[in-house]
Amino acid sequence: MNIELHILSVVWLVYLWATMRYSVQMFQQNSYRTERYNRWLRSTGEWHSHINILSVAAALLFAFTSHLAAIIVVGLWMLVIAVAEFSIKYKIPVAYTMRVKRLFSTRIILTTAAVALVHIYAPKYTLSVMMIMAVDYWTILANLLNRPLESAITRWYYNDAKRMLRSMPQLKIIGITGSFGKTSTKHFLYRILSEKYNVLMTPGNFNTTLGVVRTVREHLKPHHEVFIVEMGAKQRGDIKEICDLVEPQMGIITSVGEMHLETFGSIEGVARTKFELIDALGEDGFGVVNIDSEAAAEYLKGLSRKVSTYGIDNPEAEYRAVDIAYSSQQTEFSVDKGEQTKSSYATHILGRGNILNILAALAIADKLGVSVEAQRRAVRQIEQIEHRLSLRRNGGITILDDAYNSNPTGAKMALEVLKGFSCEGRRYLLTPGFVEMGAKQYENNREFGRNIAQAAPDGVFVINEVNRKAIVEGLTEGGYPESQLRCVASFNEAMSELQPKLKSGDVMLYENDLPDSFK
Repeated sequence: MNIELHILSVVWLVYLWATMRYSVQMFQQNSYRTERYNRWLRSTGEWHSHINILSVAAALLFAFTSHLAAIIVVGLWMLVIAVAEFSIKYKIPVAYTMRVKRLFSTRIILTTAAVALVHIYAPKYTLSVMMIMAVDYWTILANLLNRPLESAITRWYYNDAKRMLRSMPQLKIIGITGSFGKTSTKHFLYRILSEKYNVLMTPGNFNTTLGVVRTVREHLKPHHEVFIVEMGAKQRGDIKEICDLVEPQMGIITSVGEMHLETFGSIEGVARTKFELIDALGEDGFGVVNIDSEAAAEYLKGLSRKVSTYGIDNPEAEYRAVDIAYSSQQTEFSVDKGEQTKSSYATHILGRGNILNILAALAIADKLGVSVEAQRRAVRQIEQIEHRLSLRRNGGITILDDAYNSNPTGAKMALEVLKGFSCEGRRYLLTPGFVEMGAKQYENNREFGRNIAQAAPDGVFVINEVNRKAIVEGLTEGGYPESQLRCVASFNEAMSELQPKLKSGDVMLYENDLPDSFK
């Protein structure tokens, strides 16, 4: 029996690492916040998943029996779970930061200590404790134990970044936030302002306080003249926290939409949080707000301070795109500023949403004295942002990649592009719908289904089960033919079915992509 137990112990170590890695990965994706991680556990049913059921069942089994058959069954089941976990390629894999390494270390110390103590004082229950130590909630305890150290480290990094920013009083700092459009606006603004200034922007998705701190400490140099800061928020106070750090003189609100309603509670809660950026601007600060976003326009009515506005549909916008013309090569538009009109802007970027993003950048460029000719040149040379309604061609197939979009307004704009896209072949849509929308998630996905029906693609693939019922219901209400609808479990399954049907001239739209926590 000893040999079998030793083999089982080795299998358990592999199983423990697999489950622990996944748990820490999800904890990281939930911003190291216990309340969000708990909500994820509850919403996905992970708290009573096969992993935890196996751990508790095995703990009870080993407490009352040592039968060889039981050991073999549990050992094989652990091995199956571990192999399956290691074979998955995640869209957002765990990032082995120093914090994650400390979290892993604490979990390992906890496990080792618990197993060692039980083995000394109650050896009969050693294997039971080994199994229990694989449960997800040990990650929460490890984080709780690490909290004083993490807080001290974070505070030191924060104060160091604050010191660096104060040493550059001439630095122009521009904040950008919004429910969607902020990353594209950041890139467009960076390209336009680079015509005149030496510019730094937060890279990738570094839009949290710690991401901004890291950008300042690792990338900000004395020669930089402008610092563009993307500001993300998942709960009230997130934008204010970043503003307290960087103290922006200018700010852009790209949109207010139904994102992260599980934490914000309502669209009004989203608006209050986004407008923390405008509240943080000094008396001489310059704010820019998209008033095509109805929630942003409504919230703006209650503000006493003056801001500049932009839009396409709203005639009250100070910066308004007019005479928009699409072609297979580029998009052309003019900017109406009341008495002044700038014409002949041209860009290779697709969609009305991106025209709005360019308008926001032009408003800031005017404020900072970038010439109209330099603006036109920069807009003409702006490159597509990957996964944000970007266009690429694979042989004769055109792919409209909007995988990072996850909001109803942006999705509607992407459907407009798909519907109006000139092609010789068929048009397909692949989507899992929207997530993190609280009580409105079902209705928003149902409305999305109706909008898809109006866009009338030749084939729709609804991916994953999370929003399947709502999207299909909307498609049915919109009169979409059932024969052109497929419900699949994954993107790979959709592509395996679609690939043999694709012909030169076909167009595919990837609309949103669920993160790992919703797989």
